[in-house]
Amino acid sequence: MASKSNVPVTREAGAPSLFGAHPLSLLQREIDRIFDDFSGGFGRLSSLRSDEMMPKMNVAETDGGYEFTAELPGLEAKDVDVTLADNVLTIRGEKQAEKEEKGKEFRLMERSYGSFSRSFQVPAGVVSSSIKASIDKGVLHVSFPKPKQAEAKKIAVK
Repeated sequence: MASKSNVPVTREAGAPSLFGAHPLSLLQREIDRIFDDFSGGFGRLSSLRSDEMMPKMNVAETDGGYEFTAELPGLEAKDVDVTLADNVLTIRGEKQAEKEEKGKEFRLMERSYGSFSRSFQVPAGVVSSSIKASIDKGVLHVSFPKPKQAEAKKIAVK
């Protein structure tokens, strides 16, 4: 008998995340749209949109648990937080990048800062101490075992 996954995942292109779009992301998109309309579509005032900061993630259910993989190029363990509260697993991080180029007649200096947060509903009973997280070469791996199912116990009626 095939069991239904407890972690909701959608594979449709352009589909909202598990909790829908974050309200601030929606506000940012609307503000960007207004400025695009105002500027005649000649580019955004900000070159980095909020959805471009959102890491690409895979969520997989295995026989024994769940595995989350996130692409976080340039980030290290100190830049990423993984928390579990009220059956919600949250992966949060911040990236700060600085680039400088010098030439004979020019100097280019760019800085970009951004943060992201992704949250996922996990099955009830997941214990935070059972969650394992590691980052290697810009790829975050988070895994935890499936919680034990409560056994049905027959109760005698008197």
